[in-house]
Amino acid sequence: MEGMMTPDPDFQRALKGARLTTAEVFYHMPDHPGLLQTFLWQTYDLAPDYPRLMRFLDHWRSDIEAVIHSVRVAHAGLVRPMDWRGADVELRLN
Repeated sequence: MEGMMTPDPDFQRALKGARLTTAEVFYHMPDHPGLLQTFLWQTYDLAPDYPRLMRFLDHWRSDIEAVIHSVRVAHAGLVRPMDWRGADVELRLN
């Protein structure tokens, strides 16, 4: 079909249930073990197993010298039914 755009892959994942997932990785570098550092990473992933996040953390453990201390995860669904809220005030312009 002419003129049709391909949907964004992240949007397609969101329609299948993926949620925007943010992982905050707390880690130590070998040369500064007393210094706790952070790294933020975002992707669309499927809760509660988070397969993309698990692949990322497996990659980190095998290919990056930094040692993971802990990981904090937050996620939010961006595709959902519209919310309707009534207004408490009505303004009129004459």
